[in-house]
Amino acid sequence: MHRVAVIDYGMGNLRSVAKALETVAPKAHIEVTADPERILSADHVVFPGQGAIGACRAELNRLELTDVIHTVSAEKPFLGICIGMQLLLSHSDENGGVDGLDLFPGNVKHFNLTSSQDTEHLKVPHMGWNQVHQTIKHPLWNDIEQDSRFYFVHSYFVSPKNESAIAATTDYPETFTSAIQKENVFAVQFHPEKSHHAGLKLLENFLNWDGQS
Repeated sequence: MHRVAVIDYGMGNLRSVAKALETVAPKAHIEVTADPERILSADHVVFPGQGAIGACRAELNRLELTDVIHTVSAEKPFLGICIGMQLLLSHSDENGGVDGLDLFPGNVKHFNLTSSQDTEHLKVPHMGWNQVHQTIKHPLWNDIEQDSRFYFVHSYFVSPKNESAIAATTDYPETFTSAIQKENVFAVQFHPEKSHHAGLKLLENFLNWDGQS
């Protein structure tokens, strides 16, 4: 049976992610787990997360999952979601500065909205539905229309050093990176498990993906 591990480090609504995966792959074995051996033996790995990045990083260290994530992200299809995406960068400005896992060179920055007329109706966190503009062709975008709307909740955004890592962008009001990729790793700032048909399709595409672009 196809095994999917959802990494459990106590951050975020992990059950919602698992239920969405079960919806698109009812015959797969979806497991929310912090057990390194079960994560390492899974066929696909999902790394979700919500909350403050400092607490997330501390929990990864406490549970001794940092090396596990480095291993599975180098070997098998790996999907980061929200904080699970931000932690893949080198460093975040949140919580006074937090080092990430450095899978993608770059930084995580806070939205800096000005008081101009164009931004007076916008707030931080960026919360709600917004368009995602695909910048590359990728198996996870299969059968998802360009500029489809996904659900976001975040105050920080990723700024990867290498533009080749960018898989999608979103405007709020400036353009920011909303998806990144390299080799067998794909990560999104939005919540596919909360994004109705487009989000479920992305999760289905992920579970059908062999890690090759």
